[in-house]
Amino acid sequence: MSSKQVNPSAGRPLSPGAVALMLMLCLSWGFNQIAVKLALPDIPPMLQALIRSLGALPVLFLIARLRGVKMFERDGTLWPGLSAGIIFGIEFVLIYRGLLLTSASRAVVFLYTAPFFVALGSYVFLGERLRASQWGGLALSFAGVALAIGVPQANVDAGVLLGDLLIVAGGALWAATTLIVKTTALLRAPAEKGLGYQVALSIPILSLAAWISGETITRMPGPLALSLMVYQSVWVVGLTFLLWFALVKTYSASKLSAFTFITPLFGVVASYFIMHDTLTLAFGAAALLVIAGLYLVNRPEAARAEIAPDPNV
Repeated sequence: MSSKQVNPSAGRPLSPGAVALMLMLCLSWGFNQIAVKLALPDIPPMLQALIRSLGALPVLFLIARLRGVKMFERDGTLWPGLSAGIIFGIEFVLIYRGLLLTSASRAVVFLYTAPFFVALGSYVFLGERLRASQWGGLALSFAGVALAIGVPQANVDAGVLLGDLLIVAGGALWAATTLIVKTTALLRAPAEKGLGYQVALSIPILSLAAWISGETITRMPGPLALSLMVYQSVWVVGLTFLLWFALVKTYSASKLSAFTFITPLFGVVASYFIMHDTLTLAFGAAALLVIAGLYLVNRPEAARAEIAPDPNV
């Protein structure tokens, strides 16, 4: 008998409610990129990530208390939780360090290679079966993101390439945390506890990274920066990450990750309304590519194919 087991959620199609939640999450995360940029004049990036985790942790404990979740109960999640937390913290160190070396447009494109890592890991570890059309859908969505963000600059040196690699590594670690949740006792744990591991352990990691980087806040941040940090801490990490964690426990990891391709598209729209960036016909073409890709990944025929029994079991 094969040791690989098919996860019950591997082929579960996304419900309308899950699709609506994912759209809301992607919209929030897309604006989060703008929030980070707007707060940068007052708060350096690594310290932003640290403050975000520090502000989100009490929110998670409050939600857990209101829902009666026992955060410190022994349930076999300690080691996978520690692993996910360490990976979560290092992920943001790599991403923010990569942003210092490469351009934002390149970083966004390379970060959203994460769905490819999730799809590959889901195939290997979760028993999910992705057909050629689904892989093609992921490719179409990624092409749409690349088109929406813009063609990367031609003057790329070794430093930029190193930044690109760090961003790709961050995307791979993002995928790794998703797969850890799907393959360990964290799958049965409350979402608050699973995310709590990640946020709590990211605090010392980000603190060390900020100290090594020499980041400091030289003056009192203004009202805009403070309100944006509240948005990042309470809404993005404290609530939207919690919803993402709950969805990952329930639905196909590769299908959920495919939706994250929409995030940078929403970021472009937010840039248009907030930073007055110009939208072109290329954005319309990019949106069509993303929608076509999501259709290929999530169409019912593909979902039914994924739950076919493993012949090796």
